Amino acid sequence: MLFLTLFLVGWFLILATSTLLFATRPGSQPGALPVPLPRVSILIAARNEAAAIARCLTAIRQLDYPAHLLEVLLGDDASTDATSAVATQAMRGFAGSFHLLPIQETVGLARGKANVLAHLTRAATTGFFFITDADIAVPRTWVQGLLAHTAPGVGTVTGLTLVDGPRLFDKLQGLDWLMSLGLVQVVSDQGRPVTAMGNNMLVTRAAYEATGGYENLPFSVTEDYELFRATIRLGFGYRILFRPEVLATSLPMRTVGNLLHQRRRWMRGAENLPWWLRAGLLYYAGFYPALLLTAWVAGPAVAGLVLLAKVLLQGTLAYFSFRRAGRRAPLWLMPLFELYSVTLTFALTIFRLLPLSFDWKGRRYK
Repeated sequence: MLFLTLFLVGWFLILATSTLLFATRPGSQPGALPVPLPRVSILIAARNEAAAIARCLTAIRQLDYPAHLLEVLLGDDASTDATSAVATQAMRGFAGSFHLLPIQETVGLARGKANVLAHLTRAATTGFFFITDADIAVPRTWVQGLLAHTAPGVGTVTGLTLVDGPRLFDKLQGLDWLMSLGLVQVVSDQGRPVTAMGNNMLVTRAAYEATGGYENLPFSVTEDYELFRATIRLGFGYRILFRPEVLATSLPMRTVGNLLHQRRRWMRGAENLPWWLRAGLLYYAGFYPALLLTAWVAGPAVAGLVLLAKVLLQGTLAYFSFRRAGRRAPLWLMPLFELYSVTLTFALTIFRLLPLSFDWKGRRYK
């Protein structure tokens, strides 16, 4: 009973401290934009994205950045749908530079999305690579928002992404994702490089080329994290932002199965995190087993109070996460979010332990 009490007290102290730090520390602040404004390359890897690519490219066409300074490179990774035709139509009449590259060959060690980006970076002609995904819509202020945090020695600047959609399932994904990013931000603000998101990232050409490029990096299904780690090892700095001007919106996973495959891929990346961070994630995930043990040892009434405290504390984290992103938090979802969380945690545990491959963009990975 003493161990259980200490576990829960420690769990709540960590979450409360993290919430307080997140609410009171503003993070990286923007500096002056480069003068004159530089040309930049926007790199997008697409595979069977006919349903999403027009939304992505429309957002890019609406950027406030001067169009003649934008170089948009789209890599079509052997799509079997109308991705190329839809993209070409969406960019017709674009005042900047747009090139669609059919990706047919593998470069070095790169595979999948990493292989597409390896080709796109070779074709890019600028010193700044802005990387996003075909299911992402970036804000109008995206380019200026990321550029304002560049500085000598900084290799990567990572923006903020929110899952957004009209369904209840979509909103639960968005709540889960933004609160998780809030906790990541706390660790990052302490000077601990955690991760970077390849759907909303600026990488300087100098940092990218210093790593040897994706063709020379070990293959990973979380290719953005592999590149981020490589730049850190080489001594480049980083910025991880939690600001509305770099808030992009991602299409949600349509089904539970799609969500499990996505999270399984992310778990593969988490397995390469530093040991202390992996231990922290396991400790955080241990809440539900501890709650069940509390119900058995102290009774359901006490367990209910513990769960209520968790809902209230996580609601506070959600409130500050959404406010800092310039959005209104769906706090009414917090009770249902507990059911979502425990179900997803249990399903992912089973999915990870079973010797199953997982599907991503029509390809299967071990």
